[in-house]
Amino acid sequence: MKRRTWLAALAFAGLVAGLAPRAAVAAGFPSAYRPMVVEPANRGDRVEFDLEPALQRARREGKRLYVYLGAGDCRFCRRYEAFLERNAGALVPQFDAQKYLVVDLRSALMVTGAQLQLKAGGRSLGYADFQRSIGDERARLLVYPNVWLFDADLKPLMQMPSGAGTFETVPEQLEILRLEQ
Repeated sequence: MKRRTWLAALAFAGLVAGLAPRAAVAAGFPSAYRPMVVEPANRGDRVEFDLEPALQRARREGKRLYVYLGAGDCRFCRRYEAFLERNAGALVPQFDAQKYLVVDLRSALMVTGAQLQLKAGGRSLGYADFQRSIGDERARLLVYPNVWLFDADLKPLMQMPSGAGTFETVPEQLEILRLEQ
């Protein structure tokens, strides 16, 4: 096995075992937003994120969910997270005012849509099936970063773009938080 393939296999094994790769440890949604970090669980050749604790907390606290799927080794994720960090003074009060619970799903670029599963309501769905279950019929591959906005019952609040260039100005981010199309 080539060294690069072997290293990728080791990193993936660490991720699905619940041990985030080194790059993911320092990465993620900035702490100023008080994110609820959800680490993946190993389900054989799949990576599963359990959204149920976040849904329960959102119901208890009367909040919406801002679910962020980022990859520890994704440069576009790092760029978005750096934007959030730089603009925390302007944005954190708006996340609070709009009553969002930030849910930070920590992944890696090697995790594909075929491997990614999201669990809620007692069932675990692959990425494509999850997208269909929330009414997102766009035929697209898993792209990082990815953001979903849900109410506390996992009902989508608006269809979101994803990938590079997502919400890179404060006015764009505020429009999203206020659910302005």
